[in-house]
Amino acid sequence: MTTLPPFIPPTHAAVAITAPRQPLQLTTLPTHPPLPSEALIRVTWTASTPLNLHRADGGLLLGDVSATNPFILGSSFGGTVVALGSELSHVRVGDKVFGFVQDGEPKEAGFQEYVTVPVWRVSKLPRGLRLKQAVAVPTNLVTAFHTIREDLGLELPWPIPQGWVPSRADDVILVWGAASSVGMYLVQVLRHWGYRNVLAVASERHHRMLKELGAGACFDYRRENAVEEILGHIAKQHDADVLPKVPYIVDCIGSKEGTLRPLTKIAEKGTKVAVMLPVINVHAARDREPDLEMDVSKALPGEWKEGIELKGVRTHGYAKNEFFKSHLQPEIIPALLEQEVIRPNKQRVVEGSTLLERAENALSLLRDNAVSGEKLVWRVADEED
Repeated sequence: MTTLPPFIPPTHAAVAITAPRQPLQLTTLPTHPPLPSEALIRVTWTASTPLNLHRADGGLLLGDVSATNPFILGSSFGGTVVALGSELSHVRVGDKVFGFVQDGEPKEAGFQEYVTVPVWRVSKLPRGLRLKQAVAVPTNLVTAFHTIREDLGLELPWPIPQGWVPSRADDVILVWGAASSVGMYLVQVLRHWGYRNVLAVASERHHRMLKELGAGACFDYRRENAVEEILGHIAKQHDADVLPKVPYIVDCIGSKEGTLRPLTKIAEKGTKVAVMLPVINVHAARDREPDLEMDVSKALPGEWKEGIELKGVRTHGYAKNEFFKSHLQPEIIPALLEQEVIRPNKQRVVEGSTLLERAENALSLLRDNAVSGEKLVWRVADEED
């Protein structure tokens, strides 16, 4: 399609960063007609993530950002297909859809009124689900799949063969920050694919929910002896000569002091540790600039035991896996939601009188550490889907 349908405006509003630690700005972008393998979508919902805060307050990987070269925020969208390119697609004009996209990319970033995206980034909304629920899913569920397959190296066949049992089904997989948006999906995906020994670390108020999602045991990170409790639980399961006792660890928070330091006491030779990037040396606050690090090897050097495989999770590269690129968003995610295998994160709707105000209010909640066990979602359009 070389031109826009006549009912689509040639320009639209978007939320952008024009300088680190400065208020977000509204900018006007051209509305792009879809290329043959793309879809043009009118966005009605999006979701905010810690990455937005790292970009806005920490200047994380912004490049040469300015008022004339703004960074468009948003790694997810929910909306309606209004035009399609010429190639056959799994969605049609008029379908309600959602997806995980590349923030900073002006055509597809989610904090704008229209996105033009490759159809492999688009999931059709399952029956019984609303867009404000679905938009809480793709960014973190894609991250969960990518982390399990690419960073931990565990098997996730699709479709799951009848009677299939993973070769590492009984290995300990420790998820620290299990009540985070990524953590809850990690627990659910691992359960569905038959991994039976998932240990969850989260605030005690989330333990019941995490056990319902599939965690075998839960531990409260706020307890002074949390590490000892985890190690004691694992010691009861394993022969003392079997190493590593915890072959797989996922740190969903990436806090130098809050999560990585205690994990140095648990990981041992042979353990794979996947850390959500960036590593947070100092968290952003209203009166404090954050200190972030993208090289996980610089986190607590000399404190990790020899032989640990430390990896930084980079979800935006998930499409290097050609199977995931072709199947994860178009097929697997909507199927798991429709079958109710995956439960969308609890949503917290962020209110505001304008598009910009809603974006800023969500950012403030992240800055104040006011989010736990829920996903911040908000309207891009002024009307409901």
